[in-house]
Amino acid sequence: MKMTRIAPTALYQEVAERLRQRIFAHELTPGTWIDEQKLAEQYGISRTPLREALKVLASEGLVELKPRRGCYVTEISRQDLDDIFPLMAMLEGRCAAEAVKRARSADMNSLKHIHERLESAARDGRIDAFFEANQEFHKRIQELSGNRWLLSVIQDLRKVLKLSRLHSLSLEGRLQQSLDEHRLIMAALDSGDAAKAEKLMHDHLLSGREALAKIETASPKASD
Repeated sequence: MKMTRIAPTALYQEVAERLRQRIFAHELTPGTWIDEQKLAEQYGISRTPLREALKVLASEGLVELKPRRGCYVTEISRQDLDDIFPLMAMLEGRCAAEAVKRARSADMNSLKHIHERLESAARDGRIDAFFEANQEFHKRIQELSGNRWLLSVIQDLRKVLKLSRLHSLSLEGRLQQSLDEHRLIMAALDSGDAAKAEKLMHDHLLSGREALAKIETASPKASD
């Protein structure tokens, strides 16, 4: 039987990744109309792989394909945030509980190292570094849960959350509050208390939503 050669990464996948990063960087801001012809010219490609890439991003919720109107970067509303955060809280709480049951000594040491970076960034007031370490901390717990389905759903939801123009850590006092919450989560994980770790992680996610709500109140046009 003749074997079919495996093709390299399809062009549309590379285009999708480039557009995805531009959206996450808010170079292509929420609500922006996607000029397909202009992008095709910029990338030196035909519109066929570009349209395939946009279909991929649409399936991820990052863009919206509107009949006879074209493609637009998705705008995330307050209601979207209200709908997404409780789901994230539930899912990430479950990850924390499963991580307690599966994590080995080496895994906990790795997690503690990430937590130390959180402590250092908070001590120096480096918000960007804290945010990066925070993302890694959450992702590591998700990986330690050993549940690929949970990980997949959470990653999809976090992609959509990146569309928000708001950042909870920009609220005065939130960075320290977030650090305090992480300390409690870390302690629960380290002590092997699955139920406590689950609740603390759940409450931590909802606390982030509350911080965003306060920012929205101060800047009512920020997320509408």
